[in-house]
Amino acid sequence: MEFSYTAITKAGQKESATIQAQSITAAGHMLKEQGLLLTRIEAQGKSDILGFLKNISTISLAEKINFVENVSVMLKAGISISRSLQIVVKQTHNEKFKNILTDIYNQVQQGKGLSEALEKYPNVFPGIFISMIKVGELSGNLDKSLEYLSIQLHREADLKSKTMGAMIYPSVIVGAMLIIGVLMAIFVLPQLTSVFKDFGSSLPVSTKMVIWFADFMSGNAVLVIGLMIAFIAGAIAIYRTYPGKKAFDTFILHFLVVNNIVKKINLARFARILSSLLKSGIPIVQALEVAGGSLGNIPYRELVLAASGQVKLGKTLTESLGKDEMLFPVLVAQMIEVGEESGTVQEILEQLAVHYEDEVDTILKNLSSIIEPLLLLFIGGVVALLAVALIAPIYNIGQNIQ
Repeated sequence: MEFSYTAITKAGQKESATIQAQSITAAGHMLKEQGLLLTRIEAQGKSDILGFLKNISTISLAEKINFVENVSVMLKAGISISRSLQIVVKQTHNEKFKNILTDIYNQVQQGKGLSEALEKYPNVFPGIFISMIKVGELSGNLDKSLEYLSIQLHREADLKSKTMGAMIYPSVIVGAMLIIGVLMAIFVLPQLTSVFKDFGSSLPVSTKMVIWFADFMSGNAVLVIGLMIAFIAGAIAIYRTYPGKKAFDTFILHFLVVNNIVKKINLARFARILSSLLKSGIPIVQALEVAGGSLGNIPYRELVLAASGQVKLGKTLTESLGKDEMLFPVLVAQMIEVGEESGTVQEILEQLAVHYEDEVDTILKNLSSIIEPLLLLFIGGVVALLAVALIAPIYNIGQNIQ
């Protein structure tokens, strides 16, 4: 259960936060052990609207980066992990994240390691967090591990930002096209086609098709809009299932327009994460498991996770990953093989990450110039079909009058 409290610290300052505990008595004992003098404590109501809003709020990658960097800096300055977490909690403005960090701080106060405390929140702190911090705790270089983790998260944030930025423009254009197209079909086309209905069988086939389409859209507007909303909601629901996402991820790897960029993004992410994990001292099998779990594309994830099992049985990384040339091109397999032979896998992976990140950056910069002509061709084709369908009857009338 979660309890909100107000207490006085040893320094005489007022502190308000939340704490996770089995009961209100247990929460009181935990706070007392921290040297706090309680003035108020109460259970967080599940029906509380503010509490609900806090629970559905998201924790951004930037906030996680800020958390890692702050703890790393304080550890380097000689501040204990417990005190570092306490300071970070006070600096955090996101209520959901603040509650989680408060619970992590309480767990560390009770003697748990930071990695063990983070494991309670797998949806917030992915496997790479846990693994790198655990290695840092075991080696006594937690600040160094947090520094590596910070670099990795910055690279991930940069790649994500570039990808999202490049996709905003085409997404807005396609969305606007769909909305305008539906509205025109419901409200504008029927006004234009009503003029030609009296001509009957003398109309061209293209015009008859446009008239039928306009009549159907205007006569079933509510049904059409409802079906569109249902289709979008259904597609999202299916995508959130494992088979649905796998089918979509497999399809997108074969879709000519975007398959190249999807492959390069996943290769860059894989190489960067695996390099960071190996650099931190994590064994290759565990590093592959974490790297595979961190990949968003399911075919890539399944291949890397399967490779971890094969490497565990004694196969080389090259043999395990190189069997699927569509996902891992020959260049990647050969470079990893060179790294395994020379003992420089970490460095080779880092070079691959930089190579693919640069390629992704170049593609994303040119993405709008690639998509714009395709969109113009599509729009031009639709306009041309409508023009032919609507102008042809008028031309025929003119011919008949002459």
